Amino acid sequence: MIPIVSIVGKSGSGKTTLIEKLVAELTRRGFRVATIKHNRHGFEIDREGKDSWRHKQAGAVATVVASPSRIAVIEDTARDYELAEIRDLYIRNADIILAEGYKQNPHPKIEVFRTDLRRERLCGSEENLIALAGDHPVSAEAPWFDWNDAAGLADLIEGRFLARQA
Repeated sequence: MIPIVSIVGKSGSGKTTLIEKLVAELTRRGFRVATIKHNRHGFEIDREGKDSWRHKQAGAVATVVASPSRIAVIEDTARDYELAEIRDLYIRNADIILAEGYKQNPHPKIEVFRTDLRRERLCGSEENLIALAGDHPVSAEAPWFDWNDAAGLADLIEGRFLARQA
């Protein structure tokens, strides 16, 4: 089963930037990384007039757009899927999944925390917090990393979730 680590934090805290750094670092180390981005407001990837949009307008509940180098699935859902459901339905060729958002989930979490935003933290140890990443050290029940320390965070992720088979 592909492990999932959630990168959580308040809006504007730097979650996307941290995920970019972690994807680059883990990929550099030879791991295949998948990401899942949660958008609670919904999103559109089809554009009016495009063939896939026309298929949807005609009543298709799912459309797959495929090319020699990329594939996309556009599917109606009756509810917001859990991370594990998305993994099990759609992700195959990865060693780890980094999820952005999904604050309320049982998977291990790294919280991005900016002291200058003057907001409360989201997670505690009871929410499966494995690390904090931020601009200034804070006392916490999990290790703290500077948010530019992608190598240190990747070491943590690799050690806990990506131990290579001997």
